[in-house]
Amino acid sequence: MVSTAISVVGLRKAYGEHRVLDGVDLEIPAGSVFSLLGPNGAGKTTTVKILSTLLKADEGRVTVAGHDLAADPDGVRGSIGVTGQFSAVDPFLNAEENLALMGRLWHLDKRVAKERCARLIEQFDLVEAARKPVLTYSGGMKRRLDLAMTLVGAPRVIFLDEPTTGLDPRVRRAMWDLLRDLVADGVTLFLTTQYLEEADQLADRIAVLNGGRLVAQGTPEQLKRQIPGGSIDLRFTSTAALATAAAALDGTPLTRDEDSMTLRVPSDGSAAAVQGVLARLDVSTVGELSLKTPDLDDVFLALTGQTPDTSKSEPAGTVGADTENGALV
Repeated sequence: MVSTAISVVGLRKAYGEHRVLDGVDLEIPAGSVFSLLGPNGAGKTTTVKILSTLLKADEGRVTVAGHDLAADPDGVRGSIGVTGQFSAVDPFLNAEENLALMGRLWHLDKRVAKERCARLIEQFDLVEAARKPVLTYSGGMKRRLDLAMTLVGAPRVIFLDEPTTGLDPRVRRAMWDLLRDLVADGVTLFLTTQYLEEADQLADRIAVLNGGRLVAQGTPEQLKRQIPGGSIDLRFTSTAALATAAAALDGTPLTRDEDSMTLRVPSDGSAAAVQGVLARLDVSTVGELSLKTPDLDDVFLALTGQTPDTSKSEPAGTVGADTENGALV
């Protein structure tokens, strides 16, 4: 069993004088979710295209599922699945026919293909709609079918490029549950997304790409701790208690609000930091305590100087549009 699903060393790609990727290094464990974040034009899609054999790198050594990308691209292709941000299903076929078509493309034995497709239809909650044309499906159903089609070949690594674009929050969360189930079965997911909550919810590790270079890597919590802006917020029971607390914390940079009777003390949010602040106070005068920690939006802004672009227009077949046209829910 391959313990490392994807290994990337010194990956570079340029178009003329424009360097899209400039020395990218990645190590992604098998059976995990890795998320690559970055502003538009940072090189995320180029990275996915190279790792999935759709584009050649200029430099670098890459292995995917134990196969060397340069020496054995067919081995890589036989081990991966790719799901883009727009559905690739045939709208004039039904779910069974779309999945059967993928089985033939994978040259699967007919019995194996039939059993696998039936299991995927059940797993992705498409039983009732399995024989209805895809053009009657809602956006969420199309995305579920799209992901099911990716799994017909039983890939161990799946590249998900903006997989929930255009889906409403309810359907997006349902997709997250499906993705978690895949990881529980040992599949490795390589995720690009502009929805930072999605990365925060799903990813075991995150890398931030900016201008073709990786500017940070780590778990979501590790990245958040690198960014200043966390605080301990204390609300006191009286203005006198507020004044006493401010005096007790003299020398500590803080923000004082007389109207709300609160103090904001900069902090990394650790238990030791909270304990250190409370040890200097009369806790009986503290009415409320809350911790504010930077989120991935703060991380993204600090590392790239931009906010994530989630304003992309919805693709045809989104839940809202299909519902208005009488599509299946």
